Amino acid sequence: MIEPLTDSFGRIHDYIRISVTDRCNLRCVYCMPEEGMEFQPHDQIMSYEEIAAVLRVLAPMGVSKVRLTGGEPLVRKDLESLVHMIASIDGIKDISLTTNGLLLPSKAKLLKEAGLTRINISLDSLQEERYARITRGGSVHKVLKGIEAAYEAGLDPIKLNMVLMKGFNEDEIRDFIAMTLDRPLHVRFIEYMPIGHASEEWRDSYLPLSRVKEVCGEAGWEVREEKGPSGNGPSRNMKVAGAVGTFGLIHPVSDHFCDSCNRLRLTADGNIKACLYWSDEFNVRRVIDDPVAVADLFRKALGAKPLNHEMALALEKKTQSHTPTVRRMSQIGG
Repeated sequence: MIEPLTDSFGRIHDYIRISVTDRCNLRCVYCMPEEGMEFQPHDQIMSYEEIAAVLRVLAPMGVSKVRLTGGEPLVRKDLESLVHMIASIDGIKDISLTTNGLLLPSKAKLLKEAGLTRINISLDSLQEERYARITRGGSVHKVLKGIEAAYEAGLDPIKLNMVLMKGFNEDEIRDFIAMTLDRPLHVRFIEYMPIGHASEEWRDSYLPLSRVKEVCGEAGWEVREEKGPSGNGPSRNMKVAGAVGTFGLIHPVSDHFCDSCNRLRLTADGNIKACLYWSDEFNVRRVIDDPVAVADLFRKALGAKPLNHEMALALEKKTQSHTPTVRRMSQIGG
């Protein structure tokens, strides 16, 4: 193996999140505006062949885990063909997907057969009207059908991502944990992050995840720390006594996991991001035909990676040492 991808703080990077599109069939309030969103022209989006070419460079450098994101990755035509291409690359051991789940009924089996290992499904409410409000038009019933399709296809684990928002969906914490009692589902409660938002806008919706533990106490549940399902995430996992599934807490703002960060990001338009929150980007499409230059560009990106993202300073209204990104999550890749 070639020298692994290591940043200036000694962190080894073996995991990459690749956005395949900035488009989506929903308009979630924390991800993109309801109107006025400008999407990248098709010719500015990385082709499947270009994505595979990048991974053929990264795999010998130790990258073995790939997550496909968006936007909504399943709106990209024939995504299963990309999964198959990635699965055929020597050294890639794990392929996962983050999706809103709406298109899974027709896609889950194809993705599994192509080589997809596991799946994360974004679901911020179990209430039909509220879900429609958060997503600006989505149907929670269709998402639940997508979860069933993933389960029937044999994708494992199935993780449900819930972004907690103060005064909006915090009253559903108990309902989400209850889903894990008799099903092998893994719910992850995620802090609301200041990605592409005016600071006051996200701060007003921010809710500390300590609230999840309070809800468990109110429900009378005996909860214990638990080794989580397979994956690359920073979740602190827990389990209600006797439950089949687990739930976890992801604190990107209040208790960041930057010290152990092992991930890179590649945006749909081909920009390397070594840190989700910072604005630094390096365009790999310009050198896509030169594997040596591709490798060098990833090393350059890691050389610019900060020690931590400093989101907590934004929460506390303190000065940050770097320029935060202005791109929306749908543009970066969730």
